[in-house]
Amino acid sequence: MNRVLIIITGLPGTGKTTLGRKIATGLNLPLIAKDDFKEILFNSLGFSDRDWSKKIGRASYDLMYGVADSILRAGQSLILESNFDPKFANKIIDELQKKYHFRIFQIRCFTEKDVLFERFKERALSGDRHPGHVDADNLDDFRAMLAREKIGKIEVSGEFVDIDTTDFSKINEQKVIEKIKFFVENN
Repeated sequence: MNRVLIIITGLPGTGKTTLGRKIATGLNLPLIAKDDFKEILFNSLGFSDRDWSKKIGRASYDLMYGVADSILRAGQSLILESNFDPKFANKIIDELQKKYHFRIFQIRCFTEKDVLFERFKERALSGDRHPGHVDADNLDDFRAMLAREKIGKIEVSGEFVDIDTTDFSKINEQKVIEKIKFFVENN
C-alpha cells in the first residue's frame, strides 16, 4: 500500500474509535487515538476537573502528532482518530503532508443530534469511560457542543467521506476499507 494518513474525525460519541479499530484491523495499520494518550496521562498524572481534562487533552494532541510524525518519517501509513478542531488541525496536517508527501483519506463520523447526546450520556454514565474525562459531571456543557451534529472538516487535500453512524448496523466497514484501498492504489 502507498503511504496514507487516514483521519477519522467527528464529535464525541459518533463512533470514531469503534470504526477506527475496525479499519485498523482490516488494513493492518496502527491506530493513534487522542483519548488513548489522554487516558495514559490521566493514569500517570491523575485527574480532577474539566479544566485539567482539557489541559491533558491538549498535551495528548501534541503526543499524537509527534507519534504521527515519527511513523510518517519512517515511510509508514497510519490512522489518526480524534474530534479534530480544523482551526488547529488544518495547519498541522498540512505541514506534515508537505514534509512527508503522503495521501490523506478523511472520514467524518456524524450522528443525529438526539441520538448523539443519548449515546454520549449513556457512555458517560456507564462507568466504562475513564473518569478523567469527567463527562458525567459536565453533561450540560456537552449537550450544547453535541447539538451541532457535525464537526468541521479538516481542509487538506485528499479524499473525504461522511459516514452517518446513527445506526451502526447500517455501516459496512468492509466497504469503507475497500474504498480506502482503492483510493491508495489508484491515486
